Amino acid sequence: VMPEERQMPFMDFLDIVEKKVTSPNVFYVQKQCSNLTEEFPELVCDVQPDIPWMSEALGKKPDAVNFWLGESAAVTSLHKDHYENLYCVISGEKHFLLHPPSDRPFIPYELYQPATYHVSEDGSFEIVDEKTADKVPWIPLDPLNPDLERYPEYAQAKSLKCTVKAGEMLYLPSLWFHHVQQSHGCIAVNYWYDMEYDLKYSYYQLLDCLTKAVKVL
Repeated sequence: VMPEERQMPFMDFLDIVEKKVTSPNVFYVQKQCSNLTEEFPELVCDVQPDIPWMSEALGKKPDAVNFWLGESAAVTSLHKDHYENLYCVISGEKHFLLHPPSDRPFIPYELYQPATYHVSEDGSFEIVDEKTADKVPWIPLDPLNPDLERYPEYAQAKSLKCTVKAGEMLYLPSLWFHHVQQSHGCIAVNYWYDMEYDLKYSYYQLLDCLTKAVKVL
């Protein structure tokens, strides 16, 4: 389910985060389209345009530089990305729960109808299905409170937990599963470098296909 998106003056957003204004909703600046450069040009000069050692190591510049700021209630569900991710915390803390790609056999996927949150006239949210869209695979499990009766194989997975504090950077390799929480008002910037679809990706695809084949048996 995609979030409801809205545009608003940044000061209005800060008033909500700083609790000068109350709202029942969860607000989060997290549009992942290189929003730092596309939507916050005033902030671009405050950070580096790339991470020099990573750009040198990969032989490329980042595909996207994203700005993140939100409430502690904004939690990112378990997923993976096809990017080499350098996550830099500027203020506050981010709490990561990680799984290596080798844990794929123990991490469940199910198919879901894509949908989007819409605001009703009374201000409440409703979920509206995208009826013409194909179903998409997503991880139905909450790693902080896993339903092991429904997904017993997850008990074999070995998670890693780390906290990234202000002034620290996490290198999150491509295809690593991650679940993210944050302190209230946490500010971060991350750099996405497109992954190489090389032998590592082929190994992951093989593992993914074998996992699906075993479930069919």
